[in-house]
Amino acid sequence: MRPIRASEVGSYLFCARAWWYRQQGVESTNQAEMTAGTELHRQHGRTVIASGLTRILAIILLLVALALLVAFCTARFV
Repeated sequence: MRPIRASEVGSYLFCARAWWYRQQGVESTNQAEMTAGTELHRQHGRTVIASGLTRILAIILLLVALALLVAFCTARFV
């Protein structure tokens, strides 16, 4: 008996029949939908990465603006 992988557990929880068919070597008939779903996940991943980078850039710009404000106020009152 071979060990069951974590990805197979997820597949079994989603649809036990599909998991069993895959164990028997039967290919899915909805390959186009599966490919489209995979591409959708890739696009979403790129969007998540872009939003994270945008957030980091915003924090850096905020810190630069605060540093410039402190430098301006210090030069003005000293």
